[in-house]
Amino acid sequence: MLPFAAAVVTPLVYRVLRERTAYYAAAVALACFGMVASQLGTSGSVSFQWIPSLGVSLQFYVDGLSLLIGFLASGVGVLILTYSGGYMHGEPGKAKYYTALLAFMGSMLGVAFSADLISLFVFWELTSLSSFILIGHYTDRRSSQYAARKSMLITVSGGLFMLIGFILINKVTGTFAMFGPGGILTDAASVNAQLHAAGLFVPALALIAVGAAAKSAQVPLHIWLPNAMEAPTPVSAFLHSATMVKAGVYLVGRFRPLFLPEGVHVIPDWMLLFAVLGLVTMTITAILAVAATDIKELLAYSTASHLGLIVAGFGFASEYGAETGAFHILNHAMFKAALFLVAGIIAHEAGTRKIKHLGGLWRDLPITAAITVVAALGMAGVPPFNGFYSKEFLFESAYHAAEIHGGLAWLFPVVAVFGSIFTFLYSIRFLMLFFGEKPKGLGHVHRPPLTMLVPPAILGTIAALIGLGGVTDTFGIAPTALNHFVGRVVESTLPPAAHAEAAEAVHFSYHLPTSVTPAATMSAITIAVGLVAYQYYDDLHRGINRLLTVNPLRANWWYDNAVYGLNDASVETIPHVQTGLLRTYATWSLAAVTLLALGGYAAAGVALPSFGFAAGMTPSLALVLGVAVVGAFAVSIAPSHISGVLTLSILGFMVAIFYILADAPDLALTQLVVETLTLVIFLLVLDRLPTFYGEIKRSRALRDGVLSLAVGTTVFVTVLVTTVANPANSIAQTFLDYGVTVEEAGGHNIVNVILVDFRGFDTMGEISVVAMAALSVLTLIAMRERGETQ
Repeated sequence: MLPFAAAVVTPLVYRVLRERTAYYAAAVALACFGMVASQLGTSGSVSFQWIPSLGVSLQFYVDGLSLLIGFLASGVGVLILTYSGGYMHGEPGKAKYYTALLAFMGSMLGVAFSADLISLFVFWELTSLSSFILIGHYTDRRSSQYAARKSMLITVSGGLFMLIGFILINKVTGTFAMFGPGGILTDAASVNAQLHAAGLFVPALALIAVGAAAKSAQVPLHIWLPNAMEAPTPVSAFLHSATMVKAGVYLVGRFRPLFLPEGVHVIPDWMLLFAVLGLVTMTITAILAVAATDIKELLAYSTASHLGLIVAGFGFASEYGAETGAFHILNHAMFKAALFLVAGIIAHEAGTRKIKHLGGLWRDLPITAAITVVAALGMAGVPPFNGFYSKEFLFESAYHAAEIHGGLAWLFPVVAVFGSIFTFLYSIRFLMLFFGEKPKGLGHVHRPPLTMLVPPAILGTIAALIGLGGVTDTFGIAPTALNHFVGRVVESTLPPAAHAEAAEAVHFSYHLPTSVTPAATMSAITIAVGLVAYQYYDDLHRGINRLLTVNPLRANWWYDNAVYGLNDASVETIPHVQTGLLRTYATWSLAAVTLLALGGYAAAGVALPSFGFAAGMTPSLALVLGVAVVGAFAVSIAPSHISGVLTLSILGFMVAIFYILADAPDLALTQLVVETLTLVIFLLVLDRLPTFYGEIKRSRALRDGVLSLAVGTTVFVTVLVTTVANPANSIAQTFLDYGVTVEEAGGHNIVNVILVDFRGFDTMGEISVVAMAALSVLTLIAMRERGETQ
């Protein structure tokens, strides 16, 4: 809750600290980092009631996976907010900027530690909301507005799909709790079986996958991420490389124990979905990164590609897959956040982000160049840098899956290598911004301020130390603390049976290859082919861009046509819906209510009661009700409004007589008074309205007739449905047993006491309805006096 509380007062703090607000926000992030660090070595949950009637609580859970995301959200947040102190100098809207960043960090911590499906959804959508504000930071730019709308539409829509998946799980289990006694993930094997038995396993899996894919920019929902680069570079580094996009892969890792079964000899649904989705995303977005002309665009596509690698890792059923996803979340956050901050330094100091206008920057930015060497080679998967080890785990996972399943499963390692070649290409291209000759027109590049240099240096150093840990582990000196922590993360993503076999903790280690293995061979092929292909990088760049001129090959073409097509459809529809005519609005409103009501009854399987004379039905009562039916039919064929109203009153008077015969004189008197008053008012109104409205088209008359029948049917069915219940204890007895006698209430009969004492607000509401209806009639009459006769 600390980031939310800090966000509330940030506008006030900004009035005092101005640009130094960055360091206030960084201090808040540092405090959060300390609180997350205090949970190291612990596990378990804490819960607070939120909506008890629905079984929803604010429940939070600590394990390896939640700690990893919590460390990234708060730790990278410290560096990004410090970096912002230099980068945002002179920029507009800084109070809003720091407020939104702190709110985002709180939302991301909520996602990481939530242990209730509904609270997870709430924090999930809060990340989208704060991201929308940050992406649209430059509110006067059309490109910024477009990017913010696109990210909001895709990520929020994906979250709604995810919510439906959560509701399906709740429908089967009866709980929203993820952990604790009876928790969904605590009893994952049992819930898995229940979902299969209910036929909801695949729907729930697919719906949650849409939410994860939208947030983590998986193909074809990747299109929002490159546009999100309109945000300030610190936002890109924080949200779109280290944290927010990790929410999607976090969701995949979190629900992996639930949807991934044990002991399956065919490719399970989980693996078929996520391994294929991840590898396709990894490959396509890596190719698009080679086509990029802007350094942030290149990093955006590369982010989607590496997220695909993580999704593919979690998709594979082996423990190698869990290690791939868990370790690459950490590695990617380190080298990609560093590279985004490097991109910010380049844009800030060189004044351009165009790749073709940049080169030879190491002479002016030597420290930044050193950071880039470590981060870019880690991104390329070159040993001994950090990204190499998690890429090795991916190759192990893909090859292991192909060995077990055979056939088309051999495409897994082939596609993994193919996509990795393009990853190597764009990584080396980014690295080469600092080497070679400086392009003409690019003058002296100033060195960045210390606040902009220290954060990427820290990230680069951590990435280098992770890579060094693999080297030392090769010689028997393992980075014990890191291995233990990543082992805890891996353990959080294992299915129940594997988790039980792990007993105490998963043993995780990483090191350089010490023999010729399939994974090492795949890495060697990737690097060798990448080095050869780099000689033709410009040709590949131009060729891919030529392919992208074919509109159907671009996902953005489909998105833009869909969105703007809906806009055009709205413009065309408005004149037919917003006509200014009361009859049009009544038609749409009544038709919608009828459709929803009857559709709801059908979906709920509501059974109508059988028809027959009720017990105690006398000939007199039957005669009265028969006259009422005849009167109702006569209304529909009445030749004029006045005769229609007079005929309609027959129904009211028959109801009054029915009450008399049923020994309810008070109700009969009330009915007679109301019916008489209504008749008089109707006749007075009709006296002021024209007697003839003109001819109407036969099609409109037919439409109105059908709608009238539909509305009548809806009311009829609703009355039947709501009166079919026959409880053992009548409500009349409940009122009598309430403890207040008629005498104590100062009344003369129980009906008056109920209306005045027990249903006072209800009676007042009914009076209000009558008053509003009267005002509406007066308004219509006044409009007619002004000539508005339609």
